[in-house]
Amino acid sequence: MCSQKFICLKYITADHSATVNYSLLCFSCSSGEQKKSNKPATSSTTLVVLELKHQSLVTVPDEPAARDRYLRRLLAADEARASSLQPCNRASGASRQSSSNAAAEVPLTSGIGFQTLNYVTTITLGGGGTNNKLTVIVDTGSDLTWVQCKPCSSCYPQRDPLFDPAGSPTYAAVPCNASACAASLKAATSTSERCYYALGYGDGSSSRGVLATDTVGLGRARLDGFVFGCGLSNRGLFGGTAGLMGLGRTELSLVSQTRPTYGGAFSYCLPATTSTSSVGSLSLGTTPVAYTRMIADPAQPPFYFLNVTGASVGGAQLSAPGLGAANVLIDSGTVITRLAPSVYRAVRDEFARQFAAEAGHNYRTAPGFSILDTCYDLTGSDEVKVPLLTLRLEGGAEVTVDPAGMLFVVKKDGSQVCLAMASLPYEDQTPIIGNYQQKNKRVVYDTVGARLGFADEDCAYV
Repeated sequence: MCSQKFICLKYITADHSATVNYSLLCFSCSSGEQKKSNKPATSSTTLVVLELKHQSLVTVPDEPAARDRYLRRLLAADEARASSLQPCNRASGASRQSSSNAAAEVPLTSGIGFQTLNYVTTITLGGGGTNNKLTVIVDTGSDLTWVQCKPCSSCYPQRDPLFDPAGSPTYAAVPCNASACAASLKAATSTSERCYYALGYGDGSSSRGVLATDTVGLGRARLDGFVFGCGLSNRGLFGGTAGLMGLGRTELSLVSQTRPTYGGAFSYCLPATTSTSSVGSLSLGTTPVAYTRMIADPAQPPFYFLNVTGASVGGAQLSAPGLGAANVLIDSGTVITRLAPSVYRAVRDEFARQFAAEAGHNYRTAPGFSILDTCYDLTGSDEVKVPLLTLRLEGGAEVTVDPAGMLFVVKKDGSQVCLAMASLPYEDQTPIIGNYQQKNKRVVYDTVGARLGFADEDCAYV
């Protein structure tokens, strides 16, 4: 755990500065000092809690060379993910507005202890008194929820025991004539008895198996007849998790399957730190926040897009050809935010200018690391000012990146700390807001109302 000294970082925005504690050794901002907001109010009558957790850093190597390889591998996986999200063509549209009622919450944490930089939650699967706890990656860019199952012909190593369908009396294979077999599963095949699915991801990962139904537990809530994939052959960048929770926009996602109860809306609050006590939440149902329009892309139906109309760094307005030029994808499964080259240069240059202009300090530059090209040596500095990026969204909403989302700590001693954003290769590619820049934000996805909402929130789940 964090027994070493903390480095104090000041962050500056358009109209104020404040001080937070940031540990270069534990990748964390202290929680309590930087936010005063509480969990948003809700008018729901049902409440279930799922955790979004950051696991312990005990799996991150301490030896410098091993740590370097470990972080490079995780960022390379993130680059593969970001590249896989780029479309061949673009089109946009929007849908009608509505409202939803009930809410359910589950705790959410980081998957660093599962060898992934994505966020994870724990569900239960199976009925009749069975209690199969499974940790899955939470992904807004995927639809079908799936887990690895016995008898597995080709499975990657996972932390939890494999789910055994034979042990659940409520498990049933989906027959080939069921609507779920054809519902947006382009690679589905079937026999007279069961429907088989095959999912391929742009980064080379895949899952194949039987489409099935069973009872899934989300905190205190139990969902009967939930359609999921029972994976018998799986490979790819899933770390040691049991599978994936799909929160995309099409028919078989968790959001769509629970629409009658939760109104097709969900939100999450990602914890800022990687400590075992840092726990956020995933909520089903609406939350009162400031909204912007949700954009649909027929070429990429599972994904969520929004329009960014402007940006500032530390209160300084930015000008770049790429600002407002294209829809921006928001994705919980991508870690580092990717910006159009012109926008990234504007952000990086203004960040570097303000960082270098801080009175009394002369921060040394450090070599770039993987996809991160703007790095500093902060050893010997007890206090630094970190300019924050603010995005202006269509409709007037603004999102300011939390201090924990501005810097990526490579070296535990602070000798290599990098701006936690990267440039896309080409100007016409799709920008992506990754989960690293969504920390300590309540992010609301209202699929029925076609809107995305944002609010500052201390994401520590109680």
